[in-house]
Amino acid sequence: MIKKQIYRYIGFLLLVQTLLFSADFKTITFPASDGVTITADLYMSHTDTKTPFIVLFHQAASSRGEYREIAPKLNKLGFNAMAIDQRSGDGMNDVDNDTVMDALEKDKEIQYLDALVDLKSALSYVKEQYAKGKVMGWGSSYSAALILKVAGDDPTIVDGVVAFSPGEYFTPRVVVKDSAKHITVPTFITSTRKEQKKTKPIFDVISSKKTYFLPKTEGDHGSKALWKKFKEHQAYWNGVEEFLKQFRE
Repeated sequence: MIKKQIYRYIGFLLLVQTLLFSADFKTITFPASDGVTITADLYMSHTDTKTPFIVLFHQAASSRGEYREIAPKLNKLGFNAMAIDQRSGDGMNDVDNDTVMDALEKDKEIQYLDALVDLKSALSYVKEQYAKGKVMGWGSSYSAALILKVAGDDPTIVDGVVAFSPGEYFTPRVVVKDSAKHITVPTFITSTRKEQKKTKPIFDVISSKKTYFLPKTEGDHGSKALWKKFKEHQAYWNGVEEFLKQFRE
């Protein structure tokens, strides 16, 4: 009898934990500037509109699910956040990329550079609807390269940049360094050790306040380097947290 009560209690705690986790965010949609419907998870744990806000962009073959573990921690660090599905992606952590599906239905292209409109639209939407304070753009792999391009092409669009594993993914059509050299906001770049030859040349042309982090061991690609299952996750977090402190001052 006692064992049954214990099991019921454990089951109840697991249910509560699941409900609390699901309550950490709400899924919303909004239009990109070209009419594609963007799906996003909104992590708004702070009610003050002056709370610094981070817009999260995923890597290739991924979705907003890439940030299900990361975004709640950003909330705890004092930030609101929104993770979007870009039109170039697939799925991650059992979360399908709904923006891709809508883009295909509307006969839009879904290559890496086609997602530029999603990044710009998401940043504009956040500023219009939720954030009156500082807004940061955070990219992973190809979207890390895109957010560096966006920040360099328009100095007013973000107040800071976090870029996990950026690279020259779009040559010869677009060279990220050409835009990155015009960045005027604080910028954090990180990658695996092997990726250093791709990330460091971009970092070197940035003239604003900047931070470059490399793990002691090989590390992991993209924002998922922050997931608990990876060896160096805490080292990556330490680097990110130190960089983000300036936006809460």
